[in-house]
Amino acid sequence: MSQLLLEIFSEEIPARMQPGAARDLERMASDRLRAAGLTWDALTTYAGPRRLTLVIDGLPAATPDRNEELKGPKTSAPAQALEGFLRKTGLTQDQLVERDGVWFAQISSKGRATTEVVAESVDDIIRHFPWPKSMRWGTGTLRWVRPIKRILALFDGAVIPFEVDGIQSGDVTEGHRFMGAGQPFAVKDFAEYRAKLERNFVLLDAADRKLRILEGARAVCAAQGLALVDDDGLLDEVSGLAEWPTPILGDMDPQFLALPPEVVQLSMKVHQKYFAVREPGKDGLAPHFVVVANVEATDGGQALAAGNAKVLSARLSDAEFFWTEDQKVGFDAWNAKLKDVTFHAKLGTLAERVDRIAALAREIAPLVGADPAQAEQAARLSKADLASGMVGEFPELQGIMGGYYARLAGQPEAVADAVRDHYKPQGPGDTVPTAPVTVAVAMAEKLDTLVGFFAIDEKPTGSKDPYALRRAALGVIRLVLAAEARVHLSEVASRHAELLAQGLYHQAFASIELQSFFADRLKVMLKEGGARYDLVDAIVETKKLSEGQADDDLVRIVRRVEALAAFLATDDGANLLAGYKRAAQLLKAEEKKGPLPQGAVATGLPNQPAEETALAFAAAAAASAVDAALEAEDFAAAMTALARLRAPVDAFFTAVMVNSDVAEERENRLKLLGQVRGVMNRVADFGQIAG
Repeated sequence: MSQLLLEIFSEEIPARMQPGAARDLERMASDRLRAAGLTWDALTTYAGPRRLTLVIDGLPAATPDRNEELKGPKTSAPAQALEGFLRKTGLTQDQLVERDGVWFAQISSKGRATTEVVAESVDDIIRHFPWPKSMRWGTGTLRWVRPIKRILALFDGAVIPFEVDGIQSGDVTEGHRFMGAGQPFAVKDFAEYRAKLERNFVLLDAADRKLRILEGARAVCAAQGLALVDDDGLLDEVSGLAEWPTPILGDMDPQFLALPPEVVQLSMKVHQKYFAVREPGKDGLAPHFVVVANVEATDGGQALAAGNAKVLSARLSDAEFFWTEDQKVGFDAWNAKLKDVTFHAKLGTLAERVDRIAALAREIAPLVGADPAQAEQAARLSKADLASGMVGEFPELQGIMGGYYARLAGQPEAVADAVRDHYKPQGPGDTVPTAPVTVAVAMAEKLDTLVGFFAIDEKPTGSKDPYALRRAALGVIRLVLAAEARVHLSEVASRHAELLAQGLYHQAFASIELQSFFADRLKVMLKEGGARYDLVDAIVETKKLSEGQADDDLVRIVRRVEALAAFLATDDGANLLAGYKRAAQLLKAEEKKGPLPQGAVATGLPNQPAEETALAFAAAAAASAVDAALEAEDFAAAMTALARLRAPVDAFFTAVMVNSDVAEERENRLKLLGQVRGVMNRVADFGQIAG
C-alpha cells in the first residue's frame, strides 16, 4: 500500500472559498477513485492561501481485475433492447451468453495502474472544480480561482507524469512568498512536504494557523495587560489570509471609543480584518487592535501597526460622521422613508410591515407579560434604523443601532432593548431574549414574516428557503419556550392574516399549513437536542384524534413530550406500548370488516374471565385519572395513570381470546380494546411511536 500526495499551487485563493474547496477536493477525489475500484486507509485535504493539498494513505498499486456478469434482455425482446445492451457492454451479439431465454454478458478486464487513474482523475477534477468564481489566464482554456502555477503529484515517492493545459506535474513546491528560501524545493512524501513547508514559513493545516493566531494574539495583548475579544468568524477568515500568521498589537485613537463598541468592532472586522481588544474587568473596548500580518517584521511589527492604525482611523472617522449625522435626523424622518421602500411586491412597503408588526406586538404583549403600549411603540421604531446612515454603511448593525438611537431619543429601556434585540434569535447559536417587551416584538416580527409569505404561497420547498422562513419559525419556537408563553399560534396567525389581507393579497390563508410547519420545526429542534421526533408526532396528533385539531401550544407539547419520553423509558411504558400496538392491530383488522362495536363495556357476563373484568375496571379508572391529570396539565400523573394499565393489559392478552366464537363475548372484548386505545390516545397517539 502506497501514499498519494497532490498539491495544486496557485495565486492567492480567497479565504472564504478555502473551506469549501477542501471539501470539494475530498469529495471529487473520493468519487473518482472509488468509481475506478480503488480503496484506501485515510484521505485528508488541506486548503490555504496558495495551495490545495490532498494526501491519501493506503492506496494499492493498481485497481483490481474486473470479472462481472451483466443480465441483459430476453432473447425474445425487440431488437432495439438488444442493441442498447450491446452498446452498454461494448460487446457483439456473438460474445453474449444465452441462458434460460435471457442474454448475459461476461465482462472481464485487467486492473489499471493507480498512477494512470490518478492522472485522469486530477485532470478531470481541475477542469470541473466548482469554484464560486473562477478565471481564465494566458492562452489556455483552463479555469481556476486564480492562475495555477504548478501541480505536485507523487505516488509512493515517484512523480505521476501528466500535464493539464500545459502545466506539467512534478515533485516541486515552494514556501512563503517573502520569508521562504526563495527557491522551489523537491519533496518525496507528505511528511517531508509538511516539514519543509513549515521550515519555509508555511503552516499547511488551517487548524495550526488558527492556533498560532489565537495564541499569538492573546500573548501580545497579555504583554500590555489587555485581553483579546474572541471572534470565531474572524479567526476562520484570517486563518485563510496568511501562510505564516503573525499577530501584532496596534494602537487606536482613543476618541473613537465614544462610538458604540459594535461600530468599532465591526469596522475593524469587516474592513480591516482586525481583532478588537478590551481591558480585563471593564466594559467596552480598549484603544487598541490586533492585526494579523503574513510576515515576521524585523522591527517587531511597529511600522505595520502604525500603518494599519492610520487606515483604521480613516474608517472610524467615516463611522463617526454617520453616528453624528444620524442623531440629527431621528425616527420620524427614517420611518417616513420606509413608505418608499418595498418589503415585497405582494406584501407592501416596509412602513406597512411596521404597522402590522406593531398591531401584532400589541396583541401578543399580554400573552408574554409585556406592556402593550411599550410593545407597540418598540415595534414602530424597530425598522427605522434601516434608513439611517450607519446601517446603510454597516447593514450588520440593524437593530443594534436602533437600540442606541432609541436610548438617545429618551425611550424607556424596555423599548430600546426591544428595538435592539427584535431580530433575535437569528440562528440556533444565537441568544434568546427573555425581556417581555422584546419577546413580544421579536415574536411579532417573525410571525408577520411567516404569515405573509405563507399567505402569498412563498413557502419553503426542499432545500430552498429564500426568505429564511425555517429560521423564523425556529425563532418563534425558541422565544415561546424560553418565555413559557401559552400562545395558540394558529389563532394569532389567523387573526394576523385577516389584517394582512386588507388590500394586499387575495389568497386564502391556511393556518393548518403554518401549524404543520411549526410542528416540523419543533421536531427538528427537539431531535437535535436528543429527543425522539416520533414522540412529537404522537403528542401533536393526539388532539386531532380527540378534538379534530392539532395542539399548537408549544409549551404544552414539549412538556408532554418530556413526560412521554420518561414514561417510555420505564418497563411499564415499553410493555404498555407493545400492548397498545397489539390491540391496535386487532382493531384495525376488525375495522376493515366493518364498524367496530360501540357502547359501554359489560362486566359480569356468564363465564367472563377475571382478566377481562379487571381490565374493564382498570380502563375506566385510568380514563378518569387521565382526564383529571390532563386538565391540570400534570403530564407525569397522566403517565402514572397509564402505567396502571400495564399489568391488566398483559394479563388480558395472556388469558383472553379476543376473537371468541361467541358473538357477545367477541363484541364486548373489542369494545374493551377500543376503550383502552381511546384512553391511551388521550395522552398521546401511541400509534405514531416507533417500537
